[in-house]
Amino acid sequence: MTGTLLNAAGILIGGIIGLTVTKQLSPAAQFAIKGLMGVATVFVGLRMTLMSLGHSFWWAGKQLLIVVLALMAGRIIGRLLRLQQGSNKLGQYAKERISQSQSQEGRRLAEGFVTCTVLFCVGPMAILGALQDGLEGKWHALGIKALMDGFATMAFVTTFGWGVMLSVIPVVAYQGTITLCAQWLAPFLRDHALIDAVTATGGLLIFCVALIVLEIKKIALADYLPSLLVAPLLAWLWK
Repeated sequence: MTGTLLNAAGILIGGIIGLTVTKQLSPAAQFAIKGLMGVATVFVGLRMTLMSLGHSFWWAGKQLLIVVLALMAGRIIGRLLRLQQGSNKLGQYAKERISQSQSQEGRRLAEGFVTCTVLFCVGPMAILGALQDGLEGKWHALGIKALMDGFATMAFVTTFGWGVMLSVIPVVAYQGTITLCAQWLAPFLRDHALIDAVTATGGLLIFCVALIVLEIKKIALADYLPSLLVAPLLAWLWK
């Protein structure tokens, strides 16, 4: 739960700073922070994947093939389930709420709560980071998400007021549940040598998050999330 607690702290601290400091970050500072978070995400994602490949050529090749097949199958499943379309609709809903609030110059507690809950929970980093935290006790992905959400909260409190900070409750409940479920599954996955497949796949997906953050390439990342379920299944079958 360390990562989720850090994420919660990031939201609260960002909200407090946003309410007490009137001066906004300059565009240059925002660009620099965005670049640093992107680079950090690249490091965390690739490190997860490389650490999961093992030290033997055979094991590394096997894991890479499993990851590629899992991503291909996960993409097909995600498109059939229209996961990215659903994610886009939620994002558009949040965008509309922000635009309406800005045009009316209002600070709505309920709208701030709902809007930021959607934004902070619907992203792939919430799932990927919580899984990593639960499976291996590593909080780094959610640590990066904590910074992202913290800076976002700083901006949103100027529009919605302190209601934005209430989104910390569903964020903790959502990510905490995923982490606890992952902790419960971890012994089984570890005993059957399945955890490396999940971690390697998750690492590549986190790397893809960096490509989006750095605006290098647009990726329908939500469609690939089923890969996290396909990867251990393929590893189980290939024994």
